[in-house]
Amino acid sequence: MKNGTNGLIVMNGSKVTHNNHHDEDPLDPEVVLGVVRLDYDYPTAAGDVDDPRSFPYRVIYRVVPGLTFEVCKAGTRSRDLDEEFVGAIKYLEGCGVSAITGDCGFMMWYQELARQTTRLPVFMSSLTLLPSLVSLFSGKIIILTASGGELEPMRHLILSECGGNLSPDNIVIVGAQDVPGFEAVALGKKVDTVKVEPGIVELAQAAVAAHPRAQAFLVECTEIPPYSNAIRHATGLPVFDIITACNFFISSTQCEGRFGMQGWKKAWDGEVTEYTFGGNLNEKQKAKLVFEKES
Repeated sequence: MKNGTNGLIVMNGSKVTHNNHHDEDPLDPEVVLGVVRLDYDYPTAAGDVDDPRSFPYRVIYRVVPGLTFEVCKAGTRSRDLDEEFVGAIKYLEGCGVSAITGDCGFMMWYQELARQTTRLPVFMSSLTLLPSLVSLFSGKIIILTASGGELEPMRHLILSECGGNLSPDNIVIVGAQDVPGFEAVALGKKVDTVKVEPGIVELAQAAVAAHPRAQAFLVECTEIPPYSNAIRHATGLPVFDIITACNFFISSTQCEGRFGMQGWKKAWDGEVTEYTFGGNLNEKQKAKLVFEKES
């Protein structure tokens, strides 16, 4: 197949005419990903959901004041926190985002609240992929997390979200808490990804060896995707993470450039929307930030 001219595609000698967008019609807005952030800031790495270099499209971030990592891990709810969370979703909606995710896998606790708040696709955690993965694979799914013990309390929620299709025996939770260098995640420090990668790969290989029926990895921790390629290479298994989830859902709103109507969607200009922690909050919201008070 090769590109033709005048909106045509040449395929095996045949010409397929695109139904091109009319020049006089306004273009639809570009695709934009909205990310709900924890009340927490840290140095990011490419591959992290909080690093805009991880995506080939525009990303807009919005922190939820009071939603610290500890609060998120526990799934704590309060009227004030719910209002701030809903406010973050509404803010991103107002920015014209195409889909909304979160920057911590433990935001699965808030998935129901998010989907009740907006009609946009919301996937607060890569764990929302589990129902699909269960239908794809008959064997085990290895869930990679920053700390296995801290994810265990969420097991019942995971099973509930997947309905009756997931057996507890089909998921294996593996924590990366003992990987050399990965402790920087818990400390909020910059992670040396070159140092950490061999340990993550070794952890993944050991998990596959311990569970021969494993057919896929699901990365829950949003700071593990920088190593997803290495895991794919070392184990030969598919790896799903928050980046693959974002790309999947965003693709449902993009213009497919290889066929069909063309030229109807505004393209990203490649310019990153600058973000500073709490920068898009009002003064009342900034006063509720826990991270800045502790800094």
